[in-house]
This record gives sequence, structure tokens and C-alpha cells, in this order.
Amino acid sequence: MNISSPRKVPEKLLLGPGPTPVEQRVLQALAQPTLGHLDKNFVAIMDETRELLRYVFQTKNELTIAMPGTGSAGMETACVNMIERGDKVIICEHGVFGTRMHDVAERCGAEVVSVTAPMGKPIDPEDVRRAIKANPDAVLVGIVHAETSTGVLQPLDEIASYAHDAGMYMLVDAVTSLGGMEVPVDRLGLDMVYSGSQKCLACPPGLAPVTVSPRATERIKNRKTKVQSWYLDLTMIMRYWGQERFYHHTAPVNMIYALNEALRIIAEEGLENRFARHRRNAEALWAGLEAMGLKLLVDYEYRLPSLTSIVVPEGVDEAMVRRQLMEEYNIEIGAGLGELKGKIIRVGLMGSGSNKKNIELFLVALGNVLRKQGFKSDISSALEAIEETLA
Repeated sequence: MNISSPRKVPEKLLLGPGPTPVEQRVLQALAQPTLGHLDKNFVAIMDETRELLRYVFQTKNELTIAMPGTGSAGMETACVNMIERGDKVIICEHGVFGTRMHDVAERCGAEVVSVTAPMGKPIDPEDVRRAIKANPDAVLVGIVHAETSTGVLQPLDEIASYAHDAGMYMLVDAVTSLGGMEVPVDRLGLDMVYSGSQKCLACPPGLAPVTVSPRATERIKNRKTKVQSWYLDLTMIMRYWGQERFYHHTAPVNMIYALNEALRIIAEEGLENRFARHRRNAEALWAGLEAMGLKLLVDYEYRLPSLTSIVVPEGVDEAMVRRQLMEEYNIEIGAGLGELKGKIIRVGLMGSGSNKKNIELFLVALGNVLRKQGFKSDISSALEAIEETLA
């Protein structure tokens, strides 16, 4: 093997659905000396990380930890621990990640009852109510709070109320909402909520924060059968993150450093300020896109502040748009998934990436790329709309 020169990774502007820009403070934390996973200094960082996670989840749940793996590991953790073979569960599907939750639940041996909505639309709470009434023996209701494949923000209040009134647990995917908007864990009594480090938490990919209510924790402790995944078994992992420090696996030490620092940055900004910043910048992006003559996939009421889906104009090659943005401007955005492949592009404004400068850079670059394909994008009006929205 001939290694002729040091590796140099080019810097890109990450404005896709994730990963998102990572601040230097977080990267520096990641590069700190590795400690043993039972070292008292590392254990102290773990304990602080748990407290910071409770702050961001807005919960007092004792079982609030970071699982090894990306957001999909959080989904698997939730399903394998809460579901036993033969359980009936109600899964809401209004995008790719709701469909994935269905798949994971079936792999756990569950009988899945689906509640669906078209991609780009939220789940109708009345459809969930009817499913609960028709399936009173269901154990839980699973739903995606922030559907990354479409940019839909799913209201949870009514659905959580219906589930709890029926004695069911609420399992929620907050991968693209945690750290960028309210995730109402304690306010709504959500039972199992998971996320990912690489979205609004603005940390590298590799960890899946999870919080579990006391009621759900008791269900997990009192399972009739062992959790099907040894690696994601919370009955053992909670003992490692707790005072017992029971050895389960070698924790991703340096990733915990990075998450800890990312959460510190969030705490310094303050949740309300952070939520307001994400919303304010999203409003500016939406105004600029519409002033440019583009259409957004999701109705205003249900738009995610962290991720926006833009309908590709007729006659425009979306793959070419993404390729030119990358090659000419070093800007990464996301493609459509599932039935929306080729029909939308997805733009993320998350963490430190949610700022006015990035919005302006993106809109100018997008406008220029669209013009090359014959779409008459009004860049000047887009920039004026940003100024008016942020004034």
C-alpha cells in the first residue's frame, strides 16, 4: 500500500437532512484523550451528559441515555425493548421513517396495525382514534414527530391523549426535532422517545439519545421474554448508565465527549432561544423560496423548522441540481425518498447551520443552478424576502 500524503477532508456546507454542520468545539471534544469506559473521569462525563439530555428532552425521566448507533439504532432500541413477539401495535406512517418503524416492529414479531397519510401530509388524529377503538388490545402507538423524508411536523397532543386514555404507550421518533424545537416528553407523557446526534443536536453521527418514562421502564423490566437484541437491551444498559456501572459493552467514549459538548452549546444558548432561532430562519428560507417562484411540499401549518422539502419545477432535473450545488458551491442538500424520489429536494437548517448567511448562500446558489436549467428564479426578490422576514 502506498500512502503518499496526509489525508485532507474537504469542507462542505451541509444543508441536507443530516449530518449537519459541527462546531469546532465539538470536534475538539471528539479529539480529547480516550479514557476507559469505566474510568471515573469518563463516568462523570456520562452523568453530566444524562443531565444535559434530560434538559434537551425536557424531561425528568431517570432512564435518559445515549445509545451507540445512529437514529435508526434509536428506533430499534425503542421497538426491541417495548415489543414482545405477538404484541399488537399501531404504527402511524406518513413517510419513509414511519414505514421503517412498521418494518422494525414486524421484525420484533409484532402484529402491526397501520394508520397512514399521504407523504407530505400529517397523520389525522381521528384515524388514530378509530384504530385505537378498533384495536383495544394494542400495546402502543408509534409515530414520527418530525418526518425527515418530507419535512412534516406531526402534532402529537391529541394522539398522545387517545393512546394514554386507552392505556397504550406512546413511542415517538424525534430524530429531526430534538434540539431544534419542543419535544414534549413530560408535557404529553411520551413513553419512549428517541433521536439522533447528527441532526439539530449538531454532533457527528453515531449516537441515538433515548428517554424512557417510568411506566415504560417498568414494562421493560417486567418483560416475559428477553429483549431480542443483546446489544440494545435496556435491561442491561440501564445498569451501565446507572450507579451500578455494570459492564455491558465498551462505550463510544469520544462520541460521548462530542455529544456532551454539543449539549453544552445548546444549554448555553437556551432551549427557547434555540427553538426561536430555528423557527425564525426557517420562516426566512420559506419566504425566500416562495419569492423565487418555488413551491413547498408541506402546508405552512405542518412545516418542520429544521427541514424543508421543495417541489422540483417541471422540466428541472433534480439530480443535476444537487450535483451542481455540490460541484460548484460545495453545498450538500438531500434528494427525495420513496415515492418522492426525483420530485423534491430537501434542505436542512439545523444546529449552527441554521443562520442567515447559509440561507442567503443557498438561495443564490440554487437560483443560479435553476437558471441554467431554464427556470426563471427571482434571486433578488428571494433576498429581499429574507431581509423582510428577519427584520
